[in-house]
Amino acid sequence: EMPRMPKRARANSGNAKGIHKKKVVEEEARLEDEVDDSVEEEVSDSEDGSEEEVSDEEEENDDEEEEEVSDDEEVSEDEEDASDEDLNENAGQKQSLDDLMDDDDDDELLPVEQESRRIEEEDMQIDREADEEMDRIVKEDKARFFLPERTDEDEGIMPPGVLKERIQDIIEVLSDFKDRRQPGRARTDYVEQLALDLTEYYGYLRELTDLFLGILSPAECVEFMEASESPRPLVIRTNTLKTRRKDLAEALIKRGVQLEPLASWSKVGLKILESSVPIGATPEYLSGHYMIQAASSMCPVMALDPQPGERVLDMSAAPGGKTSYVAQLMKNQGSIIANDLKKERQKSTTANLQRLGVRNSIVCCHNGKAFPQVMGGFDRVLLDAPCSGLGIASRDQSVKIQRTVKDVEKMAHLQKELLLAAIDSVSATSKNGGGVVVYSTCSVTVHENELVVDYALKRRCVRLLQTGLEHGRQGLTRFNRHRFDPAMALTRRFYPHVHNMDGFFVAKFQKYADGPRGGDGGGSDDDDDISSKAKRKQERRSRARAAEAAEAVDAVVFEAGDDDAVVEEEAIDEEKSEKIQGSQKSSQKSKGGRGKKHEKSSSAQDISAKRRKTEDLTGRTEKDRSEKKKTEKKTTGDRSNEEENASGKAKSGSVKAKSEKKNVKKSEKKTTEDRSNED
Repeated sequence: EMPRMPKRARANSGNAKGIHKKKVVEEEARLEDEVDDSVEEEVSDSEDGSEEEVSDEEEENDDEEEEEVSDDEEVSEDEEDASDEDLNENAGQKQSLDDLMDDDDDDELLPVEQESRRIEEEDMQIDREADEEMDRIVKEDKARFFLPERTDEDEGIMPPGVLKERIQDIIEVLSDFKDRRQPGRARTDYVEQLALDLTEYYGYLRELTDLFLGILSPAECVEFMEASESPRPLVIRTNTLKTRRKDLAEALIKRGVQLEPLASWSKVGLKILESSVPIGATPEYLSGHYMIQAASSMCPVMALDPQPGERVLDMSAAPGGKTSYVAQLMKNQGSIIANDLKKERQKSTTANLQRLGVRNSIVCCHNGKAFPQVMGGFDRVLLDAPCSGLGIASRDQSVKIQRTVKDVEKMAHLQKELLLAAIDSVSATSKNGGGVVVYSTCSVTVHENELVVDYALKRRCVRLLQTGLEHGRQGLTRFNRHRFDPAMALTRRFYPHVHNMDGFFVAKFQKYADGPRGGDGGGSDDDDDISSKAKRKQERRSRARAAEAAEAVDAVVFEAGDDDAVVEEEAIDEEKSEKIQGSQKSSQKSKGGRGKKHEKSSSAQDISAKRRKTEDLTGRTEKDRSEKKKTEKKTTGDRSNEEENASGKAKSGSVKAKSEKKNVKKSEKKTTEDRSNED
């Protein structure tokens, strides 16, 4: 909106307009006077002069007409020149007026207003250029993208720039596949080419690329891999047992550290932007005022929400970052059991706990799968389970080529066992809303996250709770053929390209009853605890026994079948002999009727003898069958007895070995005690 013209400028413009109008009127009056004078002179000459000849008059008239024409032309030319001069004067006056207005406006505006006007003009220019660029891009986007033909020459290494450009082109085609796809090409062709390019460009194994494409959309998969190439921001956690975040920030700023608060969801996190001193060697670090900890590692402890005075178990505690945060939230009240399988890793745990001033923790080394047999009845349990680490590729690039799908499946089996042990270690009757188990991994695969949670929901009396985390995406409720409980949406997923954090997963359970889930029975849980090797051995043994029994039965049936065949052959031979004898008897009848009674008695005797033979043969076969069955029973019984004896011997041997080990340990303890007493 243009400002109003100043009064002085308006007065000048009015005077200029009046002067111009006056000049135009005077010029018109002058021209009219000249025309009138010429007319009067002609009239007077015609009256005073004598009559002349007609030819002279015509000549004079012609001359006068020519003069008038020339005068008229001169007048028109003068008028045109005057009008041009007037237009030029008007244009110059307008330009001068505009300049005066701009000068007056610039003089009246403040420097800040002048700068804002200049910035607005630049923004308008940028918007016009952006619109032109958008039009050009839209025209280009309408073009179809053709996939390259696969040949032997293309098997070589392609430049990274070409791969990156092709990846972006395929993503754009997949976003508008109906209009931009190549005729005769399916969506799977484009996805296949995208998987090949991603594998070559980012350096992942092909099976891992397919795994990520199954979880994320193609565009988001590219963003995830791109974000995994750059490291995450360095984050420290303030130890409120010794200082406050404000005081810590002021101390680090004085040492030349540029930092800012981590996020609105954390009251103790600080993000390090730039530092002129090593963050892990400052006096504040050595005195335990802060702990270097990733932002994603704080989320499981926040979901656990431990309270002062509770009994808490950290099943996989090393190197002590989460344990110290739990103690910080508990204000060093209550008790914390910091457990880890490897003693070497627990050295760093004890060092960090001492440096940070944690006084309510006990460090131990036990197998997490058997921890319920060691100790139980905890109010809360934190399980940051060992995983494939596919969410922290930015910190460890070797994950791209060292992890396979089989490794992911093995990790998932271990995680299921650890999660069931964590649930068994917690008490269902804990006070203050206890009985809580938090499960977390630094992986983004469904096999290590949702499938493990679903396994625990089906095997134990637990339910999912809200994690209490404001950030993060919901867990997946469906994946390929799997359909999970709707409560799976209460879990939280974190991605590097979305939250600028490591890939992470957090789930929170509450135990409402002890023991296995109803309907499963205790035997199923015991079977779950048996290792896969033992199960395979049992299956092999049972298959071998079944095969041996089947072979024995087949042998018996084969022998019985042979005996029946012999009996049938003998019966057929007897029938043939009877027919032959019958034909001979008929011939004898024709000769005479002598000896008929003798022949009848002989034929009856023969028939009875044949019957006896057949009965003897059948009785023998039945006896043989019964004897063979008895022998088979004896052999099977002997085998089972041998196996039982062998198992009993093995058990007795194991018991003896255990007793011997115990005796050795007791003797060693006695010797150590005696030595200590002597010392």
